[in-house]
Amino acid sequence: MTRPVLTVNQLTMDFGGVRAVNHFDIQVSTGEIVAIIGPNGAGKTTLFNCLTGIYQPTEGDIFLATPQLKNDPVRLNGLKINKITELGMARTFQSIRLFPKMSCLENVMIGRHCRTRSFILGAIFRNRTAREEEQESIDFSYRIIQQVGIEEYVDELAENLPYGIQRRLEIARALATEPFMLLLDEPAAGLNPQETRELDNLIVSIKEDGLGVVLIEHDMKLVMSISDRIYVMDYGKKISEGTPDEVSVDPAVVKAYLGVE
Repeated sequence: MTRPVLTVNQLTMDFGGVRAVNHFDIQVSTGEIVAIIGPNGAGKTTLFNCLTGIYQPTEGDIFLATPQLKNDPVRLNGLKINKITELGMARTFQSIRLFPKMSCLENVMIGRHCRTRSFILGAIFRNRTAREEEQESIDFSYRIIQQVGIEEYVDELAENLPYGIQRRLEIARALATEPFMLLLDEPAAGLNPQETRELDNLIVSIKEDGLGVVLIEHDMKLVMSISDRIYVMDYGKKISEGTPDEVSVDPAVVKAYLGVE
């Protein structure tokens, strides 16, 4: 494994007297797919919310390092969501969060806002910089739409798109922020077998482009087929980690999923 770009040390998240994440450690490098699995309520989405600034963890540290530079990692604790996105980490959500009355292209262009430089006055008066930046945003967003394979829907309103295409559109919007670390929260939820196979290929292609992918998923066939490493959570704790082959035969994992010794 190359130098980790996402490092999480002893992350803990309490809600009153409930500990949703309990001293969790994880490391992820670019060019690999890491899955986080576990029963419902294990704390997986809470972990994502801590990583992306939605929640401020009770304890622990989150560090993100730019892969191209040998600079010191940036501590993400306390940073706002938009700043974390600017630093290079993007995510999708378990529940689709598109802008239904905007087109496929416009939804992806929303993701470009963290990379644009024109301010409000430039947008109002339509100066040369603003016009050039808008065209760059359109061109870049269309290339991302092609990358995820939904170019035939480019002008369709998001609310009119098939469910599987909406899932891909969310990934496209995240990719439009130019991340090097992509967090996917149950991207296969609600997909049929054909759509799941297409998603499988898309996630692998994203990894091959040099991104790190952290995946929360309940589809074990997908997880086992594409993951380089797997972390297993139960009641907020990490109970196992390793390759798919190692995790699949771990008695602690079998017990957590099946409730048997």
